[in-house]
Amino acid sequence: MSSMKIRRIALLMLVFPVTNIANAAEIYNQDGNKLDLYGKIDVRNHIGKSKSGGDDSKVRIGIKGSTEISDNLTGFGQFEWETMVNKTEDNNIDKNRLAYVGINHKYLGSIDYGRNYGVLYHIDGWIDVLPIFWDDGISMPDNYMNDRNRNLLTYRNNNLFGYIDGLNIALQYQGKNTDNNKSGVSTAKQNNGDGYGLSVIYNTDFGLNFGGSYSNSHNVNNDTVNYYANGKRAETWSIGAKYNANNVYLASTYIETRNTTPFGSTNTNIAPKTETFEIVTQYTFDYGLKPSLAYILD
Repeated sequence: MSSMKIRRIALLMLVFPVTNIANAAEIYNQDGNKLDLYGKIDVRNHIGKSKSGGDDSKVRIGIKGSTEISDNLTGFGQFEWETMVNKTEDNNIDKNRLAYVGINHKYLGSIDYGRNYGVLYHIDGWIDVLPIFWDDGISMPDNYMNDRNRNLLTYRNNNLFGYIDGLNIALQYQGKNTDNNKSGVSTAKQNNGDGYGLSVIYNTDFGLNFGGSYSNSHNVNNDTVNYYANGKRAETWSIGAKYNANNVYLASTYIETRNTTPFGSTNTNIAPKTETFEIVTQYTFDYGLKPSLAYILD
């Protein structure tokens, strides 16, 4: 078996603002210290024959802060938490989504460490505007640098030290992880070896962005999961483009992985190769209605 392919078409979705309430507030801003609180109440119900249907409501809350260290240096951090509210009070699922700190230099760029988004999400996140049915096959948490994960050290540089406006570069290193970083057998998607990644994005001044990303990690799952291919490296690369202006949002991405993507009911298999093509378009009416049309090929 050389590749795994699943074809899906996302239906036209109408998203009303009353079903997804999000807000942010500045709670402190004085003497170079700033603190913002944000949150989201997402109430939804999936109607269909699938076992995954039904109530899928959740609440998300986060806090972002920064402090001026000197004229050119600023410290920053972010923490984000999510709680599912579709179960009993004793059994709701809590998720630590983000937790990182960093330092930013006005001219040299920034560096941060903690639980953050991987560089592959810098491109694939352009499709993460759908309420449901976006690319769950590639961007899943705690799977290398494809989405949110821990033990990430990231350097970011905007405008290439002031020489090229709109050119943003991110370099990332991820240390080895096992489930909870403790001994014992973990599921495939919770393990990774040391790895590195890169993303390059160019932003125009008329709403068009395009770029690509790449990651390469040591594969530590050979002895703990059932492999269809036993590659020593887990690789992912992506390219994409998006347009966001005049109430129109249009984005498309292509992503390819090697020995990276888990599948099966218990995530105990790793696909030797996956390919994903996604395209989404949205239009936001002045009164808040936002219809979405998407095509996803996994």
